[in-house]
Amino acid sequence: MQQKRNIQIIEWEDLDKRKFYSFGVFMTMTIRATVYPAMLIRTRLQVQKGKSLYSGTYDAFRKILRAEGVRGLYRGFMVNTFTLISGQAYITTYELVRKYVSNYSKDNTLKSLVAGGSASLVAQSITVPIDVISQQLMMQGQGEHLTRFKLKPKASGAKHKVTFCQTRDIIAQIFAADGFRGFYRGYVASLLTYIPNSAVWWPFYHFYAEQLSKMAPSDCPHLILQAMAGPLAAATASTVTNPMDVVRARVQVEGRNSIIETFKQLMHEEGSIVMVVGYETLKKLSLRPELVDSRHW
Repeated sequence: MQQKRNIQIIEWEDLDKRKFYSFGVFMTMTIRATVYPAMLIRTRLQVQKGKSLYSGTYDAFRKILRAEGVRGLYRGFMVNTFTLISGQAYITTYELVRKYVSNYSKDNTLKSLVAGGSASLVAQSITVPIDVISQQLMMQGQGEHLTRFKLKPKASGAKHKVTFCQTRDIIAQIFAADGFRGFYRGYVASLLTYIPNSAVWWPFYHFYAEQLSKMAPSDCPHLILQAMAGPLAAATASTVTNPMDVVRARVQVEGRNSIIETFKQLMHEEGSIVMVVGYETLKKLSLRPELVDSRHW
């Protein structure tokens, strides 16, 4: 175990694996349920043309709640919970790669950079199909005219089913239109978004935690420093990767094939707003659920 000022960096061999995985699933699920409405709003803001649907985060929240109810803020949530698998794959890969890199370098920033990027590569290979499906479900309701696939209208008097029937309907439409490849639409855009995001998040997380530890009283609990470092690192990483995240959302929801052409069209239609659309919502997320630093439980 390394000791750095007030922050303990717990390496893989020091972990209680049972707590690591059991608490990991619980914490990830709790955080995901809390931030999911913000994720849905972010997706709709990124896909809308200009301000055709919403003028901002609060306006989107208000209109969705009024028109679709609380259920509308959780469209696609059940499908999205399957990313718990990728979350565990992410953190496991992160820890193992970090341990491997430790054999060649003791530099914490380098270890975090390489491990974060590698973990995101593994996680996105699992996450992208889930994202493609859940984002199509997110766009139903007020945003359904912006997506390629629409839910079949329910029969008169039929009971509205919010989970498996809708999911099955969207999966069938994606497969019919694009085949298996359709579930990996935007895979490269996702890698270009989340590998840099993850590679930036971890080094800045440790950087902010160490800087905060210098300023904080010696008896300041580690949890407080970590709770402050996480959102700061997330804001930094989101600033860097948000433009590509907008492109990724457009590619996956609208069925585009070219990242470059999508970026050019966004710049032509909306100018530099592509750099910031959905960014306020990203800041409200504080951190991505799979980036919860479970090494400190």
